[in-house]
Amino acid sequence: MSKVQIKQIKSSIGTKPNQRATLKALGLKGINHTVERENNQILEGMIKKVSHLVECKY
Repeated sequence: MSKVQIKQIKSSIGTKPNQRATLKALGLKGINHTVERENNQILEGMIKKVSHLVECKY
């Protein structure tokens, strides 16, 4: 599988609790924090849920 770099570009302040939990599950801890994960369908769904807060490089 390919890898995906996920970078948080916006704050989670003022977002819904489930979106904050999704960011935490992705491993993101704050603005400009970047993580690298294996790409799969579950990860794609998580990224879609918080797409307005993150930026991805495939």
